[in-house]
Parts: sequence; C-alpha cells; structure tokens
Amino acid sequence: LQKFTTKLVKKYDIIVLEKLNTKGMMKNHHLARAIANASRSKLVDMLQYKCGWYGKKLIQVNPSYTSQICANCGKNNHRLGLNKSEWLAVR
Repeated sequence: LQKFTTKLVKKYDIIVLEKLNTKGMMKNHHLARAIANASRSKLVDMLQYKCGWYGKKLIQVNPSYTSQICANCGKNNHRLGLNKSEWLAVR
C-alpha cells in the first residue's frame, strides 16, 4: 500500500474516491471477508496524509449517481432513459 499510494500521489494532482459505506457492506456475509481484506480505510488514510505532504488534493464524493454514464459508450443507465435490461446489456 505504501508504494502504491506514493505512486498515485506523485503521478496525479487530484485524486477522487467514492465514500463507500464499508460498515454497511460488511453486513453482507458473502462479501465481508473480501471487503475486510481490501484494507480500503488504510488506503484512504495513506492517501490523505500523502496528499498533504505532496500538496496534492484528495476528494471523496458521495457514491449516489456516480455510475450513471458508461465510460466507454456514454449511454445513460435506467434512471436517465434506459430500462434496466438495456442498461445491464450496456454495462
């Protein structure tokens, strides 16, 4: 994590992350072990202090509506015009 976060902070001036509700995600017993092993909170903490050291900016955004537009084709999800089956085909 140390090497990875240092590389990210040195390479980018602004780093944007989603604020994920990991506590709520841990309630899903199928995903809990994988989420716990991911060390996301440690990663975010390291990025915060390293961004401070290097004078870079870390932004954490609300995850609501962040995945509405496909990064490859630009189509919107079902909330913005496609029905659920069309969006799943696009995704």
